[in-house]
Amino acid sequence: MTTRHHILTLDEAKALPLWRRPITLLLLMAVAMPIAFSTWSALLNNWVIEVVDFTGVEIGWLHTVREIPGFLAIGVIALMMLMREQVLGVVALGLLGVATALTAQFPSLGGILTLTMLSSIGFHYYETVNQSLQLQWIEKSKAPQMLGWITAVGSGASLLAYGLLVLTWKTLGLSYNTVYMIAGGITALIAVFCFFAYPQFESPEPQLKQFVLRRRYWLYYALQAMSGARRQIFTVFAAFMMVERFGFEVHEVTGLFIANFIANMIFAPLMGKAVARFGERRALAFEYVGLVIVFLAYGGIYYFGWGVVLAAALYIIDHLFFALAFALKTYFQKIADPQDIAPTAAVAFTINHIAAVFLPAALGYLWVVSPGAVFGLAAGMASVSLALALMIPRHPEKGNETVFSRFVAQAAE
Repeated sequence: MTTRHHILTLDEAKALPLWRRPITLLLLMAVAMPIAFSTWSALLNNWVIEVVDFTGVEIGWLHTVREIPGFLAIGVIALMMLMREQVLGVVALGLLGVATALTAQFPSLGGILTLTMLSSIGFHYYETVNQSLQLQWIEKSKAPQMLGWITAVGSGASLLAYGLLVLTWKTLGLSYNTVYMIAGGITALIAVFCFFAYPQFESPEPQLKQFVLRRRYWLYYALQAMSGARRQIFTVFAAFMMVERFGFEVHEVTGLFIANFIANMIFAPLMGKAVARFGERRALAFEYVGLVIVFLAYGGIYYFGWGVVLAAALYIIDHLFFALAFALKTYFQKIADPQDIAPTAAVAFTINHIAAVFLPAALGYLWVVSPGAVFGLAAGMASVSLALALMIPRHPEKGNETVFSRFVAQAAE
C-alpha cells in the first residue's frame, strides 16, 4: 500500500481510491480552513466590542496586524526550499487551527494581536500554497468549474459552523472560549489527518524556488493589488458596521454569514460555468461593476439613514460578488509558465496585501470621523479594478496577457 512517504505523480495518483486523490485533499482542506477562520470571523466583532471594548481604531490595528503575514507571504518561497509545498500547506493549516483554539485565552490587546498574528501566519501561508496547488493539480480546461465547486464546499463548511453557532449559542449558553476551542481543534485535527493519510503528490512541472517577478504578468499584479485594497474595507468594516451601528448580536451576525454561504453554495458552481463560458474579462467586469454599486450604497446607509434590511442585503450581495475572485486565478493559470505558479502565488499574495498592512489602521481613524467616506473610497477602488479588468483579452494565454499584447508584439517586429 502507498504510504505518505511515497511521492506520486498526478497520473499515478489516479489509481488511488477516490478519497486519497489530490482533488479530494484539496476539498478536505477547503472544508478544514473555514471551520476555524469563519468561526473566528463570526465571533470577532462581538468579542472585541463586548469583552475588550474595541473601537474602530483598535479593530483597524487588529486587522493591520492580521494582514502582515499576508504581506510577508513571499517567505513561502524560502520555506519551499526546506519542505514540500503540500507539507507546508498542511502545517500552516494546523497552525491556523491551534491559534484559533487559543484566541479567547488572552482577552487583552496584546494577547489578541499575538494570537491574531499566529493564526494569520497559518491562514495566509496555507492560502498561498493552496492556490498554488489548485492551479498545479487541476487541468486548465476544468479549472473554472472545479474552483467553483471548491468554493461551494468551503462555503458549506462555513455554513455548518455558523448553523451550529446560531442553534447553540444562546440555547447552550456557549462562551467565546468554548466555541474557539472546538472550531480550532477540529481544523487542527483535520490537518493532522491530511498529513498522515495522503501521499505526496508531484506536480507535472517542477516549481521554481526563487523570487519571480515578470513584466508580462503586470496586469495580474495590478488586479491583485486592487483586490487586496478593497477587500480590506469589506472584511474589516462591513461586519463591524452591522455590530456598531445596528447592534447585531453573535447569533444575528452568524445568521447573516449563513445567508452568505448558502448563496455561495448555490451560485459558486454556476459562477464557475459562467467564467468558463464568458471568460475572465466579463466575469471580473461584472464583479467590479456590482461592487461599485454596493459600496456606494453602503455609504448611503450613513449619509441618508437607510436601514438595517438594506445593509444586510448589501452584505450578502457584496460577499457573493467576491466569490467571482477565482476568475483572477484562472486568468493567471492561462498566461503563466507552469513552473512560475508557486513562486508567483507567493509574490501575488504579498502584492495583494501591500495595502492591507496600512489601510485598516489608517481607515480606522477615518471611520470614527466619516464611515461613509470609507465606503466611498472602496467604490473608487472597485472602479479602478473595473478599468484594469477591461484590459484582459477575451482569450488570455502566454503571449496574449493583455489587450495591448499584440500591439507590443507588432511594435517589436
